[in-house]
Amino acid sequence: MSLFAKKSLDQMLAQAEGKGLKRTLGAGNLVALGIGAIIGAGLFVRTAAAAGQAAGPGVTLSFIVAAVGCAFAGLCYAEFAAMIPIAGSAYAYSYTTMGELVAWIIGWALIMEYALGAATVSIAWSEYLNKLFGGAIPYEWSHSPFESFTDSAGVHHSGIMNAPALIILLLLTLLLIKGTQESAIVNMVIVFIKVGIVLLFIALGWQFINPANHEPYLIPEGTAPVVDNAGKVIADYSGWNKHGLGGVLGGAAIVFFAFIGFDAVSTAAQEAKNPKRDMPIGILGSLVVCTILYILFGHVLTGVANWKDFVDPEKGREASVAYAISQYMTGYGWLATAVTVAILAGFSSVILVMLMGQSRIFYTMSNDGLIPKAFGELHPKFKTPYKANWILFVFVGAFAAFVPGHVAGDLTSFGTLFAFVLVSAGVWILRVKEPNIQRPFKTPIYPVVSTLGVVICTAMIIGLDAQTLKVAFAWMAIGLVVYFLYSRKNSKLRNPSEILPHASDFERH
Repeated sequence: MSLFAKKSLDQMLAQAEGKGLKRTLGAGNLVALGIGAIIGAGLFVRTAAAAGQAAGPGVTLSFIVAAVGCAFAGLCYAEFAAMIPIAGSAYAYSYTTMGELVAWIIGWALIMEYALGAATVSIAWSEYLNKLFGGAIPYEWSHSPFESFTDSAGVHHSGIMNAPALIILLLLTLLLIKGTQESAIVNMVIVFIKVGIVLLFIALGWQFINPANHEPYLIPEGTAPVVDNAGKVIADYSGWNKHGLGGVLGGAAIVFFAFIGFDAVSTAAQEAKNPKRDMPIGILGSLVVCTILYILFGHVLTGVANWKDFVDPEKGREASVAYAISQYMTGYGWLATAVTVAILAGFSSVILVMLMGQSRIFYTMSNDGLIPKAFGELHPKFKTPYKANWILFVFVGAFAAFVPGHVAGDLTSFGTLFAFVLVSAGVWILRVKEPNIQRPFKTPIYPVVSTLGVVICTAMIIGLDAQTLKVAFAWMAIGLVVYFLYSRKNSKLRNPSEILPHASDFERH
């Protein structure tokens, strides 16, 4: 059987019908779901990282570039979500349009989106917890072994492990195994808190903007590297994607992490009352709201504090929002504390969603026989894929405890962008090969939108750091080895005697 053997659309639709989920979500629910999944570590951490490493105050332009790429990909997601409303998202769509090998590749890449995304947010959670405690957690026990710095007193500090990040992952893993789910009310409360924080910071911070911090708006070519107290280079602006307009694209690849989560809306297609109308509203509506907030947020943050502050580990590189408030917004120290507490709560919900999303991907791939059965085994009492959750905890925990946050974050962006490229391409392929399939929602201006989705998301992949790309391609190479040694011969699609499951038992509970 060909490497590109496809799971038929009929099989996919049979799985969707078998789950029997009620269509209870309206457009407003979907927009709230998208905002709840999107606003998190990406905004509160990656904004400062992009400004300090590549874009300067032009990080606002980076947000626009990233948003445009997401919008094109989002329209393609909406078409698939309305047509194939099933768990598995980009993995399932690729299995139908481009075949098993491509589906495996995207499933393997999605580990970088959800698993490493959870790791990145847990590292950010650790940073803000330490900020809340006034730096009481020793540097050695809140940073990766690959991180170090020399303080103003000349004392050199090297990380051992990020213990707080590991602890929050353990607590949320236990919560997922037990099967406790956030209700719609709790989600709305979290969305209200997070949006409220952003609006409060924008409104109060606007009066503290120093116009000089926005000049020049883009990092000039020839900007000298930034060094720490020991003379170690911690930011180099010589690369094409580290200054000027190239820096805007490099910044877009970094802040793209801030948009991760809108694709979670597509997984709710089967529960939308009117997918044809509600899915594009949910996906694009959440993108529009978040993009406007992001541009305003980036403008205020880089206006209140100089972008160079976000490079220095003793200044605003970590917990940047709290730093900007405490250092430059006189009389609003209370706001820094309130922001930190609320951000911690918001981060926790994002980690929970990402861990849950990854376990669903694992469960679907296990049902297809591409990964071991253990990933699909359910807890006898709680009816959750508990083994997958424990395996995921070990993997994510290792990254969170021992890998720097910027590395995990950039790898997450690669995995997501790669998924967006394939989903955008998948729409074009299916339009050509299956033109008569019923499509409740059609991506407009075809094939322009799908083509631009591929081009812009590919451009942002190219804009990623060279080291990140090397690690990402090494990860994908490992995935191919696993596929040919295990997945190909265990695939249920290749073994007609194996019956493909029509429903996931744990989703009924």
